[in-house]
Amino acid sequence: MALFLKIIEWKNDDRGEIAHLVKVNGRDVNGGSKIIVRPAQMAIFVHKGQIADIFGEGTHVLDTGILPILSALAGWKYGFRTPTSVDLYFVDLNQFTGMKWGTANPVILRDPEFGMVRVTGYGGYSFRVGDAAAFLRELLGTKASFRTEDIGAYLKKIAVSGLSDCLGESGLSVLDLAGNLDELSKKTADSVRGSFHKLGLVLENFVIENLSVPQEVQKAIDERTKYGIVGGSADIMMKVAAAEAMKAAAENPGGGAGIIGAGMGLGLGSEFGRAMGDAMKQPEKGGVCPHCGARVSPGAKFCGECGSGLSVSRKCAKCGAQVGASDKFCPECGAKL
Repeated sequence: MALFLKIIEWKNDDRGEIAHLVKVNGRDVNGGSKIIVRPAQMAIFVHKGQIADIFGEGTHVLDTGILPILSALAGWKYGFRTPTSVDLYFVDLNQFTGMKWGTANPVILRDPEFGMVRVTGYGGYSFRVGDAAAFLRELLGTKASFRTEDIGAYLKKIAVSGLSDCLGESGLSVLDLAGNLDELSKKTADSVRGSFHKLGLVLENFVIENLSVPQEVQKAIDERTKYGIVGGSADIMMKVAAAEAMKAAAENPGGGAGIIGAGMGLGLGSEFGRAMGDAMKQPEKGGVCPHCGARVSPGAKFCGECGSGLSVSRKCAKCGAQVGASDKFCPECGAKL
């Protein structure tokens, strides 16, 4: 801002300042004084808290003809030679970007799979003054200067409150949050625009950059991804967990008995026994029973699961005839097999 002779203007070199006050004394100006309102600015005369004349972009010559309301309020009907002072506010109408928001306290989300989950997040937004008069009435008060940090904390509360409502109404699982950030951003912006409007502000943009859950929930999600569980099958999870526990027990001499006891206590019984047997023995190649599908050891003649004979292709060394898996003599030539 500069006040040179009869020219009153505000050169806003600080992008964080939204509004600036200039005190105007009737003795300091006369009918030839001018107000220069730069592009994306607005000038508003205020007398004793009451908004008087408003000027948009351009150069305005001060005289009682263009200041009808102020002339009446401040006693300038007969010229500017009066000790009465009035406030002249310049308001920046540009968009203020780079504003940040974040959840100081977690937002509680009712998840259909994990129950009550605490969600935290952060992002950014931008705004501009849409109604300068409403902005002065609702926010500026008697401040000589109004900056973005003067309102940032309040706007952040409005944003987080809107986000909480949108998360609660979305019905989304925490598993689906990352894939719906754009949709949640738009819905949150729509829900808080009204609150911004009441302050004379326009919400231009609102972005959710990240939504996260506590480590224990993230761990549970990672486990489900690891097991590849579809529909939350507890049976599959228990089997995989049992196998992993038995493998760990096999690698820890003396620890197997305790693991088995714990498994029996949990009702895993035969599942733990099978898993322990598989974990304790070395891998070996084997076949599959054609009757029940159970895995059988190499060279086995009967299935250990269903007792059925295993058909193995054999030939007589003497005559080349096909013989059965349990034959001791060739049925064709009588040679001993």
